[in-house]
Amino acid sequence: MKLAPITFLLTLTLSPFIQATPAVEELFTQYRQKGIQEFSADLGKNLYFQEFKLAGTGEIRQCADCHTPDLRAQGQHAETGKIIEPLAPSINRQRLLDIKEINKWLKRNCKWTLGRECTAQEKGNLLTFIQTQ
Repeated sequence: MKLAPITFLLTLTLSPFIQATPAVEELFTQYRQKGIQEFSADLGKNLYFQEFKLAGTGEIRQCADCHTPDLRAQGQHAETGKIIEPLAPSINRQRLLDIKEINKWLKRNCKWTLGRECTAQEKGNLLTFIQTQ
């Protein structure tokens, strides 16, 4: 019987604690002003692993190509070879702190990977997923 409280405490300790940074909260507020009400980590995960065929080249890309399937791991840009620090805020405390940086990289990476800019819904879903890592 004494194991139950210990198991409970370990579960709480090991469970991912999801708390949006002030920058992400501000972005969520902006997205909600565009009519988006809810964000889904599951849909963000699906988008992260979805393969996109780029018009013109036929090349297939996904976020995990550069950022790796494990957001806690260091990635590498598929074309330039540039090292990319982990996306997971649980590992990289510098992630998701600056609105300008978040917007810059979402715009650049969505265009490179999807062949277009992400919608406010997609951005919110991706940020929600990233926060869970």
